[in-house]
Amino acid sequence: MSSSSIDAGPDVTFAPDLGRGRHFSASRRVRLSDCGPNGLLRPDGLARYLQDVATDDWDDTGLVADETWLARRTSWRLVGPTVPSLGESVTLTTWCSGSGAAWAERRTDVAIGGSVVIEASALWVPVGPAGRPVRVGSSFFEVYGEGARRRVSGRVPTLTPPAHATRRPWPLRQTDLDIVGHVNNAALWAPLAEIDTGTVTGASVIYHGAVQGADHVELVAHANHWWLTVENLVRVAGEFFT
Repeated sequence: MSSSSIDAGPDVTFAPDLGRGRHFSASRRVRLSDCGPNGLLRPDGLARYLQDVATDDWDDTGLVADETWLARRTSWRLVGPTVPSLGESVTLTTWCSGSGAAWAERRTDVAIGGSVVIEASALWVPVGPAGRPVRVGSSFFEVYGEGARRRVSGRVPTLTPPAHATRRPWPLRQTDLDIVGHVNNAALWAPLAEIDTGTVTGASVIYHGAVQGADHVELVAHANHWWLTVENLVRVAGEFFT
């Protein structure tokens, strides 16, 4: 499969690694809790890996800031023969591949034995204490370097479920919640395991708003798109490829 065979949406880019600026790497071993019955890494397991390496990178920078970075969109595509499987060791390398006035793009490569098998791209927004987006500060560019100065779009599309889409309740579990009572971003990838009929080779998820622990959530699906809605308002929208 070529790296151009998956189109994750008109505004999603998978910028090549030009070796510029700060890079951070960490290794993971694919465990039982990360895999489905086929022994392959599930999309929500991959989402946890991406989330964890981003957090570890940020912590390693030593940056202290008032803002909190929130994921706006996460996308990935398979560029190797298959997704990682049970017991395999993977290396995740992440870097900042661009930015805008109040957002930044993070690229992550997932490799097995030195060969990249998955490319991921995420759009993050810094939010200040008042809960509103703030501008990316100068210290960010000092740490992440030249790659962070590439200009990228902060626009994400609004995808509305069609009237004839299938709908069913999506009960939340306590294990889905993070320390502030929101459903963790990685847990929001779990619906893919319920609606997909094959091996996912790429996906893109847009986070329109937080899903709260007390929300009554509905899973809406049509073709290769899915949504999580609360009182008919879209909180999460996703697209996947098989």
